[in-house]
Amino acid sequence: MATSTSREQALRRLPLAYSLALRLRDARVAADLICEYVGVEPSALAGIYRIGEAKLAAAQHEESR
Repeated sequence: MATSTSREQALRRLPLAYSLALRLRDARVAADLICEYVGVEPSALAGIYRIGEAKLAAAQHEESR
């Protein structure tokens, strides 16, 4: 399990849209507001989360090397 510091470092390495979406979701911001901030349709938000989580996992893996 990643520490909050390593997660934060990995989030900083992500493209802004993915980092922002994941941060806002973690802060329990409403999905409609996240869509507005990130600039995606509600139907695309789940995909943004999935891709963001995959990119985050890859970034954390790179840091652990």
